[in-house]
Amino acid sequence: MQVRLLAKYKYGTLGGMSDSPSKYRSNCPVNFGLEAFGDRWSLLIIRDIIFWGKKTYGDFLRSDEQISTNILADRLTALEESGILFRTPHPTDKRKDVYALTAKGLDLIPLLVEIISWSGKQGDWRSIGGPATPQQIKAVSRFATSKNRTLIASEIRGTVERGGYFFEGVNQPLNPRKSRS
Repeated sequence: MQVRLLAKYKYGTLGGMSDSPSKYRSNCPVNFGLEAFGDRWSLLIIRDIIFWGKKTYGDFLRSDEQISTNILADRLTALEESGILFRTPHPTDKRKDVYALTAKGLDLIPLLVEIISWSGKQGDWRSIGGPATPQQIKAVSRFATSKNRTLIASEIRGTVERGGYFFEGVNQPLNPRKSRS
């Protein structure tokens, strides 16, 4: 069994053992997801689109977590290659591109809702990131205590599909250099 798994890992599928190594470390579905979106920067880019309406390279660069330019460029490319994001030219500034979620990317909204819910149930989420807006605190509390997070995720998806974002019209955080949820 170990030999078969090693062969599958090293050469791709067992059926037609090719000389090219598999793109993924294993055929585990958790690993597949982590390979596509699992690093912290990718999830923060997705978060910024869904919750804060960020759309351009410059928008993402100004996020509180201060992602470096090379990592941002790499993650945007990887998310685009994974089919999670798509890029179009900016309508008024041809020097910029606009990034948006594909249907595959929109399918990650329930995952982010669950992460926020889990964080909201932990007593220390607010103490490590600095001040949050009252709207953020209310949203995290709603996610953490909701009996129907599927409905929340559906509402958020509908908003994003219409071109909006979750915290649309909400004031910016109290401390612009600290993390947002």
